[in-house]
Amino acid sequence: MNPTFSESTLSKINRLLSRYPADKRKSALLPLLHMAQAEFGGYLSPETMDYVAQLLTLRPIEVYEVASFYTMFHKQPTGKYVLEVCRTGPCALNGAESIIDYITRKIGVTINEISSDGLFTVKEVECLASCGTAPMMQLGERYIENLTEQKIDDIIDRLKHGERLDIEPNPENSILFRSCQGQSNG
Repeated sequence: MNPTFSESTLSKINRLLSRYPADKRKSALLPLLHMAQAEFGGYLSPETMDYVAQLLTLRPIEVYEVASFYTMFHKQPTGKYVLEVCRTGPCALNGAESIIDYITRKIGVTINEISSDGLFTVKEVECLASCGTAPMMQLGERYIENLTEQKIDDIIDRLKHGERLDIEPNPENSILFRSCQGQSNG
């Protein structure tokens, strides 16, 4: 299959590329990879990365290097929801491994595998910069912090039933939230 962006996406790409001098088109690589992943099934196949390279007049390896470096880009099909669990530093010290084990057992998958219902993929990722609220994971653009088995159960059950997640920082549980808000005088 040879991927081709829709006319609407090509229009967005042309507007984006107009912001850069011709010799600096590589600067548009990250947004193009996001667009490609969104338009071509939620992941970046080799054919898709080659297509992006062609659009930007880059060597394919330049695209592969970037897509491989960032965990937000998926190089294989994923479930509808990608649970990206931080496994480094403070998250590891605060139980990330047991959270990862719990999630994979609950969903019935191994790391990077799609659940039988097609809903979930679990990925281990490097630091997501939420050390004060470890352990944590990213779900789409949302950070979910202070993970517990109970919180995981609630999230997975709600996603399975198509419910919206409205997760706000909890001032009682979040060191980072308290430190950003300052001390209360009363």
